[in-house]
Amino acid sequence: MALLDVPAPGCKPGGVLVRSAYSLISTGTELMKVSEAGMSMVGKARSRPDQVAKVVQSVAVNGVPATYRKVMGKLDSYTPLGYSLCGVVEQVGAGIDDVKVGDLVACAGNEHALHAELNWVPKNLYVPVPDGLAPRHAAFGTVGSIALQGVRQGESRLGEVALVVGLGLIGQLVVQLLAASGVRVVGADPDPVRCELAERLGAAACGDPGSAAVESAVAELTGGLGVDQVYLAAGGGSNQPVELAARLSRDRGRVVDIGKCRLDLPWNAYYEKELDVRFSRSYGPGRYDPEYELQGRDYPIGYVRWTERRNLACFLDLVARGRVDVEPLVSRTADFDDAVETYRSLQDGGLKAVAVLFRYPGQETAGAGAPAVTVPAVRRDGTAGAPVRAARTPVRLAFVGAGNYASSMLLPHLARRDGVELSTVVTTTALSAANAQRTFGFGRATTDLDAVLGDSAVDAVFVVTRHSSHAELTRKALLAGKAVFVEKPLALTGDELAGVLAAVEESGNDRLQVGFNRRFAPLLREARERFGARTGPGHLRYLVNAGRLDPGSWYLRQGTEGSRFAGEGGHFIDTASWLLGADPDSVYAITTPGNEDLQVVLRYPDGSTATIGYVTTGPAGFPKETLDLVADGRALRLDDFVRASVYDGRKRWVSSRLPKARDKGQSAELAAFVKAVRTGGPMPVPLESLVATTAATLAVPAGLAAGVPVTLAGAR
Repeated sequence: MALLDVPAPGCKPGGVLVRSAYSLISTGTELMKVSEAGMSMVGKARSRPDQVAKVVQSVAVNGVPATYRKVMGKLDSYTPLGYSLCGVVEQVGAGIDDVKVGDLVACAGNEHALHAELNWVPKNLYVPVPDGLAPRHAAFGTVGSIALQGVRQGESRLGEVALVVGLGLIGQLVVQLLAASGVRVVGADPDPVRCELAERLGAAACGDPGSAAVESAVAELTGGLGVDQVYLAAGGGSNQPVELAARLSRDRGRVVDIGKCRLDLPWNAYYEKELDVRFSRSYGPGRYDPEYELQGRDYPIGYVRWTERRNLACFLDLVARGRVDVEPLVSRTADFDDAVETYRSLQDGGLKAVAVLFRYPGQETAGAGAPAVTVPAVRRDGTAGAPVRAARTPVRLAFVGAGNYASSMLLPHLARRDGVELSTVVTTTALSAANAQRTFGFGRATTDLDAVLGDSAVDAVFVVTRHSSHAELTRKALLAGKAVFVEKPLALTGDELAGVLAAVEESGNDRLQVGFNRRFAPLLREARERFGARTGPGHLRYLVNAGRLDPGSWYLRQGTEGSRFAGEGGHFIDTASWLLGADPDSVYAITTPGNEDLQVVLRYPDGSTATIGYVTTGPAGFPKETLDLVADGRALRLDDFVRASVYDGRKRWVSSRLPKARDKGQSAELAAFVKAVRTGGPMPVPLESLVATTAATLAVPAGLAAGVPVTLAGAR
């Protein structure tokens, strides 16, 4: 094993020069090569009888001396490793028009996607990486194509049952691809850790191939008939995989060999069931065809639907859409400079891994150079200041939007409140405006937003519309000189947030409040007061049992309204930051397959951390929000805004159970906002904090895409 400095490859016509970002070690294939390289001459001959036959033929034709020189020259040459990577196009060769310099591409081929800083890759062996897919995940493209081609050879159909023998890297990907196709999967592997991982990634059951557990699972899922397909993704010299396949297959089932295992087929067993044995050739049609791979001649799609390049693009699309999750497969990410030591550790068993990535110079790390989301600075260069209003007059409020949340959680606290006048309600439909006017006593109802913004008698505007309109409506109201209460989220993108702050700077009007109400909840405020000030770092755990949405909910319209966490996550980030007394400076997010459940880890300048578990798959009867804060030998617990407690090692404070509905702070929040508007005093939450919370929320999708912590650049 050696790491060599060699001349950079040239950029030839028909391909591109790619600078590697991440490359993936295929632990099975590459460790086999490394192992063979260390064998004696006799050992090499035993492991490759096909090569021995070529030597014998060469002796017969060319004689012993010439053959000896030829063989020794081959054995004494360096053999490169690697065939699956992601990188950036550095140079484009003649005849290439589908990518340009700077594009991110995934590359394939054991001669063109090597573990190397630079590779020349012909056209049919690279594909552009979908937007939002992290380079470390795109590096799985080639290995994923191998698994995908194997699944295609099995011709799986909805509702079938499959057995995957061998749960290494390829086997784990086959499990996920089958599960995504509606196939129930049983896995077999002697390693219990790999079995557990496969079950987390979609397998119905897994176990040791020699145990009764696998046979029992197959019998239960198939009614004793046997599996429809068996995928052999194992290696080694044991004949157990093909014997297990015969025993657990149904009559006329399909057996697909993807790995390189021993194939001494038990004739009677395969004959009696008339099993269909198939081989999966690497990444798909086109593999080993020089006209396809080197000369760029594609196969017509009408004749060959899935070539190796189309398989590569398909797999990346599945990962980008969350149908396949490769992050749990990554056991280690090593710097390329440490390549030799990494291989040695894999070979001697010191590193037990499913997948290992090499990271190349210039790539993000968790500690330095990580992707960043900018927290925009708040500037107030205008001259508007706090709106001037007559003393002793009611605070006149206008509502833009009067949907379920406004009608149930906000307006009941404002209607008939002393010193408040519900002046105008604005909706997009006349009937909903009339309903709100009748129910809550608005002075007038309209569909004309401009008329409200131009009304000097209106002191404050409430923006309670769908998420996609929040930022623009807030911007307009600030420019009109109004105080603004906008329900979360303040913005769905960095550009929207920048637009709001540009309006603050232009107008000088920073009279803004976002509906982060949890920090105003009386129970949580009392618990925080009893907990007292911190001197050391704190750790906060916040579990949100969000539950599933109705199929027709507009929250599911992520393309226009943002993700569910984008809409609601600011609540929990704001609460954590308020309890810890600071704004976060980094965000790390991971998700389960299918992007259903999130774990978001926030780090704060003093070393404090907050972990927010946002789950949609929990039981309906479990409390929605539970929170724990531990610091300085003390602990605070909040149980769904019903009960709170504080422990300090000597005594314990426990609140009485609330006799009525949970108070999550909406009433106190609205009272504080109205008071600020009436008096011209500071808004209840500093604008800098609102911006920091919004930026942290926006960092979550960036972190999911990058797979590493995201720095909040400019965080205070």
